[in-house]
Amino acid sequence: MLKMKQKKRIRLLMICSILIFGCILLKLADLQLIHRDFYTEKAEDLWQRDFVVAGLRGSILDCHGNILAGDIPSTSVVAVPAQIENLELTIKVLSEILDKDEDSLRTQLTRLASSSKIIPEGKLITNDQAARIEEAQLQGIYLVQDSKRYYPNGNYLAQVLGFTGSDNQGLAGLELQYDEILKANSGSMKIPFDAKGHPLTIYEEQYVAPGQGIDIMLTIDTNIQDVLERECNNAMAMYDCDSAWALAVNPNTGEILAMVSKPDFDPNHYQDASQEIINRNLPVWKSYEPGSTFKTVTYSAALQEELFDQFRDTYYDKGYEIVEGARLKSWKAGGHGLQTYVQCLQNSSNPCFVHIAQDLGKEKMLHYLSEFNFGSKTGVDLPGESSGILFSEDQFDLLEMSTTGFGQGISVTALQLVMAFSAQINGGIYVQPYITKAMIHPLTKDVLFEVEPNELRRVLSEETSLKMRAALETVVAYGGAKSGYVYGYKTGGKTGTAQKAVDGRYLVGEYILSYLAAAPIDDPKIVIYMALDAPKNNVQYGGTVVAPLVKNALEDILPYLGVEKSEDMLKRVQLWNDPVMVEVDNYLGKTRKQCKSTNLNLEFYGEGDVVIEQVPSAKTVVNEYSTVWLYLADE
Repeated sequence: MLKMKQKKRIRLLMICSILIFGCILLKLADLQLIHRDFYTEKAEDLWQRDFVVAGLRGSILDCHGNILAGDIPSTSVVAVPAQIENLELTIKVLSEILDKDEDSLRTQLTRLASSSKIIPEGKLITNDQAARIEEAQLQGIYLVQDSKRYYPNGNYLAQVLGFTGSDNQGLAGLELQYDEILKANSGSMKIPFDAKGHPLTIYEEQYVAPGQGIDIMLTIDTNIQDVLERECNNAMAMYDCDSAWALAVNPNTGEILAMVSKPDFDPNHYQDASQEIINRNLPVWKSYEPGSTFKTVTYSAALQEELFDQFRDTYYDKGYEIVEGARLKSWKAGGHGLQTYVQCLQNSSNPCFVHIAQDLGKEKMLHYLSEFNFGSKTGVDLPGESSGILFSEDQFDLLEMSTTGFGQGISVTALQLVMAFSAQINGGIYVQPYITKAMIHPLTKDVLFEVEPNELRRVLSEETSLKMRAALETVVAYGGAKSGYVYGYKTGGKTGTAQKAVDGRYLVGEYILSYLAAAPIDDPKIVIYMALDAPKNNVQYGGTVVAPLVKNALEDILPYLGVEKSEDMLKRVQLWNDPVMVEVDNYLGKTRKQCKSTNLNLEFYGEGDVVIEQVPSAKTVVNEYSTVWLYLADE
């Protein structure tokens, strides 16, 4: 009986052992065969240390493919605290190379973490620093691939481009606007370690390649941007302005060709700039009273409504208009007397534009303000755009309507003015401005997406636009914009002199001077606007200060755009203090003895007897007694 019980117990024990062993085998089979990949991945996650490998952020390009913002490969320092054998030596060496405080390094190198970045001094280190760290062969210290954002032109287009932070994330400007498109997925280097932090040689290191962001091509043309940057820099130096801004646009498409805002900053060192400068892209952010440049809006609306024949009908400017007890004065004491309406535009007669605004009436004035997009954002693809300020409809009484007629009491942006002006001279179509031309694959360079011009609405008839172009050309030839006259090219424009308003009060002796111009006015290819805030030590008129700067710009830009000189341009009215202008003869192919001039200085260079090149070229109009350089060679 006892033996039987023992046998049963042994048999039960064997059965239980077999079941337990079978369960173990089944579990091992499940771990090793069925779910092997899952548990292997879990284990590797525990063993491996991930070292981030930065991807390359997409470049920002000008319309010719020149890099305005791009990534350059760099190196950063990462520590694996468990692998550091000689902590004090490591701290001393890194402190010396990275110029980092030893106590701060000790904190980072002793923290309970699988890996630790040495920041900020260990991020984006120089090649020399990387070489010294590699030479030191410090256990537990690794150099990993990183990328650094670089702006090759420094301050150039600073507020437009913006900048990125230390993690290469967009923080301002287009870098912020298109951060999701420009940014790249990071890769990684996976290195296996045991629990004590020692490398596991039985497993291979794994490398996950980083990605690359999409490139963005802008409508900006650096050849035009260069010229406007130069003129704004000159203005800031010559006139000690509080600020200066400029804008160039293709009036037919709305493409922004150049945009300048001064003062500016270097995006490579944005930490050194104030937030006020960084966040204020003046052509789209700053709203202010436009002054007389706004008269083009009132004038074109009146032409569209056929309120007058600009070359025949007249207005008598006695020097002021009385509106609701307010005396709205002309800039010229005593007024301009009897004028045709086009002469009112040439002379920028405030009383005449009060009269025109009143003839238009409240309903029509509000209609055209809306059609020209004042009081609303243009929708440009740039951050920080302002909508300006207009009187509300219930506040738009006779006085407010009258002052609006000559650009006072309202607030607009430079971009709003330029796009309204473009509609006046491009045939009457209001087009939406844009600065993004295309998005491009970073490797194949294929165009992934291209922005097309967007014609929003017709504001003026083609006939009105033709009349407007004719009127604007007379302003440059005969009126207040004579200093903006470009010899050999048909240009049209309007100057502006607006007293600065702060907190509802006008500042004494401080003005915003501006000039708005298009060329060639019979077939416009470009509109340029420039404004100077509170220039010092000069005659406070846009025509005397800003128009010459825009003239200089157009003299360089129009030949670049392939615009040919015209023979039928209006002849500029000569003033008593104007220099005598002469046309340069063609000296090419002539011998040295045949080259003569009574009103130009000829200087010869080179050996030989025949002129093979001359500067300036033939038919260029220059000041009398200017120098012409003639380069000689043998026949």
